[in-house]
Amino acid sequence: MNPIQRTASTATFALSGLAALGAAMAADVNPLDAERWKTRPLVVVAPRADDPLLREVEATLARTAAREAFIEREMVLYRVVAGVGSRDGRALTPGQTRALLAALELRAEAPAQLVLVGKDGGAKLRQNGGADLAEIFRTIDRMPMRQSGR
Repeated sequence: MNPIQRTASTATFALSGLAALGAAMAADVNPLDAERWKTRPLVVVAPRADDPLLREVEATLARTAAREAFIEREMVLYRVVAGVGSRDGRALTPGQTRALLAALELRAEAPAQLVLVGKDGGAKLRQNGGADLAEIFRTIDRMPMRQSGR
């Protein structure tokens, strides 16, 4: 390999390394950042799939009226179950899940918790144990952005 080919090969290797690093860094981005000013995330973190809090949220959202109220309020559901995250049923990367938990100061192995995140990205309501979606909807309806029609 001549010096020009060696330089080109080294540059290609370096660029591919930078691309891989960029992809790895992007995977650790908090997914809530993309929701800001668009949706109201409801985050449910449970240590296992059969956790009563998680089952209660899922059962409530399976009912048509609650699901319609959820959608009408521009909400999305984030679940972290046993450390595995998803958004409306679509898997998050492990890095995104870690970033989501860190942003809300939650631990995957802790007792189940529910967090409502406002369109501004701030945590508006935290519930442990039971999930009262009617109260969550009332909380949203009192928010200034909701009252202004956004």
